[in-house]
Amino acid sequence: MAEELVISDLKDESRYEATLDGTVAGVVEYQLDGDVIMFTHTGVPSEFEGRGIASQLARHVLDDARGRGLEVLPRCPYLAGWIARHLDYLDLVPPASRVRYKLPAEA
Repeated sequence: MAEELVISDLKDESRYEATLDGTVAGVVEYQLDGDVIMFTHTGVPSEFEGRGIASQLARHVLDDARGRGLEVLPRCPYLAGWIARHLDYLDLVPPASRVRYKLPAEA
């Protein structure tokens, strides 16, 4: 039976947490200010690397931001790079902020 990745938003801790069988397998930390969410750090413990957990976290947190109508500031280099490779999420980053995160002006 395949392990199921469960991703939760721990609002009191300002972080999303991914767990596999109850063990923390990755996190995305953020700062929320009104309708803007700044992602500050993505981390996956070494024992969970290579399983695509960071990518699943990225998709989840960005989908959640889209669903909540939030603008995204990807200060975390991993998330900025992920958006650069998945330009269908570029619209979440305000055009004036894209150059700061080394993102293209347009998709």
